[in-house]
Amino acid sequence: DDGDNRGASLSLKTGRVVVVLLGALLAFSLGRMSSSWELVNLFSENNSTQKIKKSAPDLLAKIKAKNSLEVIMVNGPTTYFEGAMGREGFEYILMQKFAEYLGVELKLHVVSTVNEALQLTENGQGEMTSGALSKTKQRAEDFVFGPSYFSVKEQVVCHQKMIRRHAFPRSVADLVGIDIIVGKGTSYEQTLKALQAELPKLSFKVLDQSSEDLLRMIDDGKVDCSVVDSNIFAVNNRYFPALRKAFSVSETKELAWILREDEDRLNAALDEWLNSLERSGEMARLVDHYYSYTNSFNYVNLTAFHKRLKSRLPKYKKAFMQAGKKYNFPWTMLAAQSYQESHWDRLAKSPTGVRGMMMLTLPTAKEMGVKYRLNATQSINGGAKYFSKVLKRISGDVKGVDRYKFAYAAYNVGMGHIIDARALARKLEKDPNTWKDLKVVLPLLSKKKYYKDLKYGYARGQEPVDYVEAIYEYHVILENAFKKEVKHEK
Repeated sequence: DDGDNRGASLSLKTGRVVVVLLGALLAFSLGRMSSSWELVNLFSENNSTQKIKKSAPDLLAKIKAKNSLEVIMVNGPTTYFEGAMGREGFEYILMQKFAEYLGVELKLHVVSTVNEALQLTENGQGEMTSGALSKTKQRAEDFVFGPSYFSVKEQVVCHQKMIRRHAFPRSVADLVGIDIIVGKGTSYEQTLKALQAELPKLSFKVLDQSSEDLLRMIDDGKVDCSVVDSNIFAVNNRYFPALRKAFSVSETKELAWILREDEDRLNAALDEWLNSLERSGEMARLVDHYYSYTNSFNYVNLTAFHKRLKSRLPKYKKAFMQAGKKYNFPWTMLAAQSYQESHWDRLAKSPTGVRGMMMLTLPTAKEMGVKYRLNATQSINGGAKYFSKVLKRISGDVKGVDRYKFAYAAYNVGMGHIIDARALARKLEKDPNTWKDLKVVLPLLSKKKYYKDLKYGYARGQEPVDYVEAIYEYHVILENAFKKEVKHEK
């Protein structure tokens, strides 16, 4: 019995323990279930929040939904301007191509200064801001930048007369006591403020004007120096030949566009598009088109051109305009070509016997109906007619402004050599339809290694390259000088 009682007692105790354990387990399980439900609910709430975030339209989605990309654009020679062939400018073309990449329309809000652009950006206008804006540390704290697309350096630019006065600055210390102006809201203002911390006697004025306006003030002798990016100086030097670069006051800086929101998808789209431009060679072509001519002219050439623009061109401007209208291309292009040919001298004569404003040969003059080559109007009309004829012969695979460049080259060296150069370009695995590559190939026509297998043989291939680049240099100066008239004609 005692054994049975002990067994019964043990069973009861065991039962109680089991019940207690079961109770504890049940309570624990219920607690776990409760916690699990809380976790499920928490996950559901988080997931719901994530869905709400994802369903809310981001900046790229907004752009595509309204089918337009709104860009604040600074007006200037490196960014956007109205040219003889329509809207121009390195930054404008890039923005146009990005809008095409997104499949939307580009809408511009054009302003005159960087300061205006940044104020509108702060007010939340548009989706992007484009104005050759360098990505500085201070700006990066205030704005959201997209990927970089171009590199520049800040340069001190002064009037060349300071050299004769022995006052031309060669270092930062030399800037003390010099009359300096910079644009309001620019990175140059930030740079000079930083230099002031080291040189308290350094002083400068800040004006809410474009870099182009400030450089004009220097060219006019109203002020000594300014600070601008290297690309801005390079382009503007053709308009203001009295300017000289003193030295750089910054390391290499990256230009980038400001985005209205910190948005990954738009950044990713910009990255992908820029990479495609690089791979296709289109970016290199654009850089070549807008910047390759900027170092080809010296002060003497540019100064002479600017003087003749005032003294000689007015006599023949009407004839250029009439001929351009008749043959359907900008008169400024014809005038630029004529200057390269004759310096607008109707009596010009070369050792080979070509004569007049457009330096026509006797056979070409006869073919174009020119009876007297020294008659300026006849020569201009004959040259325009011949150029129009050459232009029509350029392959349809050559697009845009490159067609004019190919035609200028053919006018100079002959169409046969252009055909040869395009064939050689293909053989060398270069693009036969872009001036960027053709101007590399043309000089090879003077080397036996290359010309011996070509149909039209030897040619002084560097001459048409120099010819085209000079014409384009004169052309952009003329466009800038007569931009109001060009815009009115359009």
